[in-house]
Amino acid sequence: MLQQISDSEMEVMQIIWENGGNISFAPLMKIIESAGKTWKKNTVLTFLVRLIDKGYLSATKTGRAKEYFATVTENEYQEEQAKIFLDKVYSGNVKGLVSALLKQDSLTKEDFRELHDFWKKGEDAK
Repeated sequence: MLQQISDSEMEVMQIIWENGGNISFAPLMKIIESAGKTWKKNTVLTFLVRLIDKGYLSATKTGRAKEYFATVTENEYQEEQAKIFLDKVYSGNVKGLVSALLKQDSLTKEDFRELHDFWKKGEDAK
């Protein structure tokens, strides 16, 4: 099971995923700065070390530069977080989650249609 990551660590991971799953430090800092973040280099390095310690990244050194590689895809992260949320908030009850989304009008007709088609394909594969 993946460890939880902070919102700031998540922002760093988003940048890495958007860049094909790997990035060097200098381009990462440029993206962070262009997004208006005022994080110092040491702050970003701390996030990167934490992400490595939590198993989300690995790093290799090429010359003086380090390149960071995602060890978890964005899809894997989303699936794991969805499972954690479902288990924590709804005790694993998918029907309870979907019911709550429907009651709050969180799903559009198009969302509902897509989910219906998705579930239908799953049933047809059985």
